[in-house]
Amino acid sequence: MDADYQRFEEEDTQVLGISVDSTDTNRAWAESLGVEQVLLLSDFWPHGEIAQAYGVLREGGFNERATFIVDKEGIIRFKHIYDINEVPDNEELLQSLRAIAQ
Repeated sequence: MDADYQRFEEEDTQVLGISVDSTDTNRAWAESLGVEQVLLLSDFWPHGEIAQAYGVLREGGFNERATFIVDKEGIIRFKHIYDINEVPDNEELLQSLRAIAQ
């Protein structure tokens, strides 16, 4: 992920994750995957409020695996909801970033 993280930075992009899990759980997850450089935000309380606002809160209180590209004005320019077992494709995201920047 380090090389991809750097590529996102080169596109003037801030990468962050949001989960309905607690900050301690997010930290442990990031450490287990070796992605400590990614800013992880906790949507723990009020539970799922951000996920609900973005339309990705699942029944049972979990959030979908989704990727959003939000521009500097706060406008959503890209949204993709993945199967919960699918990992987002960073190449697709980088291409989308470049297309939005044009």
